[in-house]
Amino acid sequence: MNSMPLFEWNKCRHEPLVVAGPCSVESRAQLVEVTGALCALPQVRLIRCGVWKPRSRPGGFEGLGEQALRWMAETKASAADDKRPRYACEVATPEHVEAVLRHGIDAVWIGARTTANPFMVQELAEALRGTGMSVMVKNAPSPDVRLWMGAIERCLKAGLDDVAAVHRGFDLFHNASFRNLPLWEVPIELRRSMPGLPILCDPSHIAGSREPLPSLSQMAMDLGFDGLMVETHPRPDEALTDADQQLTPAQLSGLISGLLLRQTDTEKADQELRLLRLQIDQADQELLRLLAVRLDVVQQIAEVKSQSNWAVFQPKRWEALLSNRLEAARGLGLCDDFVKELFEKIHAESVRVQEAMMEEKKNAGAQ
Repeated sequence: MNSMPLFEWNKCRHEPLVVAGPCSVESRAQLVEVTGALCALPQVRLIRCGVWKPRSRPGGFEGLGEQALRWMAETKASAADDKRPRYACEVATPEHVEAVLRHGIDAVWIGARTTANPFMVQELAEALRGTGMSVMVKNAPSPDVRLWMGAIERCLKAGLDDVAAVHRGFDLFHNASFRNLPLWEVPIELRRSMPGLPILCDPSHIAGSREPLPSLSQMAMDLGFDGLMVETHPRPDEALTDADQQLTPAQLSGLISGLLLRQTDTEKADQELRLLRLQIDQADQELLRLLAVRLDVVQQIAEVKSQSNWAVFQPKRWEALLSNRLEAARGLGLCDDFVKELFEKIHAESVRVQEAMMEEKKNAGAQ
């Protein structure tokens, strides 16, 4: 961990910058152990350590505050110059900034919930003005690229010139198999709008579990991200926060060594194709979810028809529905034949499901 400015590494595409460390500092012994392990990994340029950890709901472990900062300062002071670690922690108030400056912390990040509040970001930017601090800005929970850009711009306008973005996914109501949906098109749009900005990926907070971390990290590399922020703990299963998504230092080393890094810059066309295919994948997932919602409503309709002794197939309703859908499709520039065939198949499945339910009820009643 030498003295090179942190985000100059975004120019070295063959060796991604890695930020790693525990979700929370839990004890001095834990901090010393994880620091020693991570300092042995040359790609780890910065050790992230959670100090203030307010949870979504009160009652859990909320960090050790300034006590953890003291341990970080002492660990730095006791190391040889060429092995001195760089530490980073999240700040959410100007008082946090004052504390990290007192204890010689090297970098900070602005968390997702804080990024969503321009008032707080402005206060943090002013508190950091003139410090020369390296600053990482995580995306807000909502997929609003302008809000993310605004937080970064506030830092830049405060004179901070070592700034990077961190993509940690988006908290939507239907997150499928991830803790936060990646929605890769959002950081790609950020890169298009701010081409000189280093962008790291936080696969830990996207995944919410260990298993997807390698594939998410590889996707970030394939899309031209400059590095990773990965939660790392000596004994993840014992962690007081985010236990499911943290890796051991050995697992982190394996993840890094397993990355396939391109020898030249990713071709523009290849990046565009990857992004477009991701959009198709996400659209297909949404189509499947909506089909499941529709069939759930169909089952409720079957229940009502059964109680009222109505026939399953209602020709006038079907004719009106198809006419309405075709008219809406034309307004969207969709082909009549394609939409007609699609809704005929959807309607046939709806009829099948209703008939099966009503037959099941009839048989149950006969028994």
